[in-house]
Order: sequence, then C-alpha cells, then structure tokens
Amino acid sequence: MAAIVTTKGQITIPKAVREHLGLSAGSQVSFDISPDGTVILRPVKPPTTNNGQSRAARVRGIIEKQLTTGKIMDFLRDYAHDEQDPGFNPMPSL
Repeated sequence: MAAIVTTKGQITIPKAVREHLGLSAGSQVSFDISPDGTVILRPVKPPTTNNGQSRAARVRGIIEKQLTTGKIMDFLRDYAHDEQDPGFNPMPSL
C-alpha cells in the first residue's frame, strides 16, 4: 500500500491498516526506526490499571456514590493504594 505525503508532511493511513491496528479518530501511534532503516508504526495504548481499565474509566459514574471532589482526586492520583504516599487517604474500593 502506498500513501502520498502532503506539503505539510501528513499522510492518510490506509483504511486496511487502520482497521488492522484498531485505530480510530484520536488514536495515537508511534513510529520506531530500526537499525536497518525500517519504520514500524504501532498503536499507542493508554496506560491501564485494575482489570485493564484506566483510572478515568474506573471513576466514571462515581459521583452517584456521593464521594467528595477531594476523594475523587485522591482516587485519580492513586493515593488510596499507597500508604507510603503523603496524600494517602483510604477510601472504598471501586
């Protein structure tokens, strides 16, 4: 498959490649250059925790549990899991 580079240095990733990599609008990709000059395009996966969910995904819907903003921020900063952290503030598991 071929693509044309625009004057701004942009290309359109062919649909078959986007589908193969699971890319959609807003997806991030990385470009790695190997010693032989081959360029490898890889999808960038967001960091995840607990059962493959990101912290943001785990906090979705937490407001109905009536937690304070401070407790939500502690959760997002992962203070609830690290007793050595100066911001440690135990809270119910999500």
